[in-house]
Amino acid sequence: MKRRHFLASAAALLATETWAARKPAAKPAAKPSAKPKPSAKPASRNRRGKPVAAAAARPVVHTADDPVIERPPQGTSASRLPPVKAPEPPSEWRTYEITTQISLKGQATPGRLWLPLPLNQDTLFQRTLGHAWSGNTSLSSMRRLPDGDLEAFHCEWRDSGEFNLRLTTQVTTADRHFDITKRTIPPEREDILRRNLQASRLIPNDGLAFQLGERIIGRIKDPVAQAKAIYDWVVENSIYDPGLPGCGTGDVRRQLIQGQYGGRSADINGLFVAICRAIGIPARCVYGLRVGPSRLFRNLGLTSDDATRGQHVRAEFYIPGYGWIPVDPSDVRRAIALEALSDRDSKLLALKRVLFGVWEMNWIAFNVGVDVSLPEKDTTVPFFLMPHFEFGTSGQGREAAYAIRTRQIEL
Repeated sequence: MKRRHFLASAAALLATETWAARKPAAKPAAKPSAKPKPSAKPASRNRRGKPVAAAAARPVVHTADDPVIERPPQGTSASRLPPVKAPEPPSEWRTYEITTQISLKGQATPGRLWLPLPLNQDTLFQRTLGHAWSGNTSLSSMRRLPDGDLEAFHCEWRDSGEFNLRLTTQVTTADRHFDITKRTIPPEREDILRRNLQASRLIPNDGLAFQLGERIIGRIKDPVAQAKAIYDWVVENSIYDPGLPGCGTGDVRRQLIQGQYGGRSADINGLFVAICRAIGIPARCVYGLRVGPSRLFRNLGLTSDDATRGQHVRAEFYIPGYGWIPVDPSDVRRAIALEALSDRDSKLLALKRVLFGVWEMNWIAFNVGVDVSLPEKDTTVPFFLMPHFEFGTSGQGREAAYAIRTRQIEL
């Protein structure tokens, strides 16, 4: 579906909403009674037993404790579902071979390594074809973690000296598009939706995040339009900082407290996720790696076969009847920072429209895990995106040299 059709459909949905509050019909005067009757009905409660505020009390309908997946507003995209259609697999796929090379000489202590692997479940936009590895490791294996659909490669060198590893993965991808005319089959599991409404160590779902979401969405009731309003606000009010290392810290709590929004992809897209969760829309960051050049802007893809610093975080949100909808406000801000675009540039306005609902799949998804406990490791990491090394018996983590190369191949 073309983007202009989506925007026209969303506008039509919003136009049909009636925002004026209805006045309750007058009731006849009650007869005198010896026994006084209670003046108000008990407050309604959600499935978790928490009280739900009356709809007229404030414009925000939902919160993280009373999400859109439980009580979608009548007459919105979450309750007025489109006809059920089976998902159509994309016709154009591209296959990439990603090689991670570790070569460390003169190591005085044993070492351990964890590497993130691509999604272990096939989707309509990505399929992992296989892995192969070689080297002088003492122990190596692929480990699947239960939370976050996360898979990791774990290896150890028990003797000091030279550490070598070569891991090769083949992944095929297809561009991902949100189509407002189609309904996802089947709906997402409830435990996954609940998990993506919860707060994590760095991403809150209440307090300042809720207050910000309340101001952003105002009287908008349609969940898709609410998410679009949040997306637009994040694009307009955050700053991309290319000087920060990696993908940023992902510390949304600090952004909200300081009132300074932005950073890199983990920070900007994490802010979008936090606000969505706070107003009751399941959302999550998706951690991954750029693997090819971009057809949109040069700086939104690789410019060579070197993907060593190509890590990038994207985001998606869930609406009943449509499933997970892809977004990337961070790449809009990245284009502004690195492509020297003005706010009124037609190319920027087009990119802003495209990246709400579209992922250009010159990028592969690793996982959606947060507060991750790596195999054979006691402590957790906020998210698992970069290679993680530990050296010595004390388990001291530090950076080490590695290289990631990628190329597009024909099968």
